[in-house]
Amino acid sequence: MPRKQQPISDAIQAKLEDARVARLATLSEFGPHILPICFAYDGKVFYTAVDRKPKRVVPERLARLRHIRAVPQVALLIDEYREDWGRLWYVLVLGKAKLIPKSAREERAEAIRRLRAKYPQYAAGMLADDAPIIRITPERIISWGKI
Repeated sequence: MPRKQQPISDAIQAKLEDARVARLATLSEFGPHILPICFAYDGKVFYTAVDRKPKRVVPERLARLRHIRAVPQVALLIDEYREDWGRLWYVLVLGKAKLIPKSAREERAEAIRRLRAKYPQYAAGMLADDAPIIRITPERIISWGKI
């Protein structure tokens, strides 16, 4: 049974809101699969989308979507590296991912609104209204460093 996520501190919340990129880890038949993503955090869940950047396959066949359908357990790493190691930090989110169905119009619209508000590229047309949207529900959040 999944654990109820404990509230996170304001400092971690601020890092999650300000961070520009995260790394999403899914499980493939060959092991971990990790890629950088854009994301939005609403204080409870994370959203990411399949945007209009060039892809090798049609969006519905992307590895991350296939992996999530097969094994919804994911990890999301948000971090900052500096040469001054006293300023390093990371937030590791362990949770479950789900592709938001087209029928969930309100949730999809809110996720797209948040993503477009955070990323000017998305607001300028790189994120379609019908883009595949992934919701990541944290089950555990671990943080370390200068937060």
